[in-house]
Amino acid sequence: MRTREELAAFVAALRDDFIRSGADWENQTLDRFLDALSVWITAAPGWYGNFEQELPAEGDWTFFARALAAAVVYE
Repeated sequence: MRTREELAAFVAALRDDFIRSGADWENQTLDRFLDALSVWITAAPGWYGNFEQELPAEGDWTFFARALAAAVVYE
């Protein structure tokens, strides 16, 4: 992901995948999805380490947090 537009397209593709095959997703409800997201974010350093990569230090975590919060009320 290099741009905001690429992130938006990725999220749209996730939504489309859920519409097509959400029954195959492990986390089929919003509460389970958000719980898994939280747990994965916490465990991310280990995931990156398993693939011999470093967690990006320059990630824009504030932008991502604002986007998630905005989705609660944005139409």
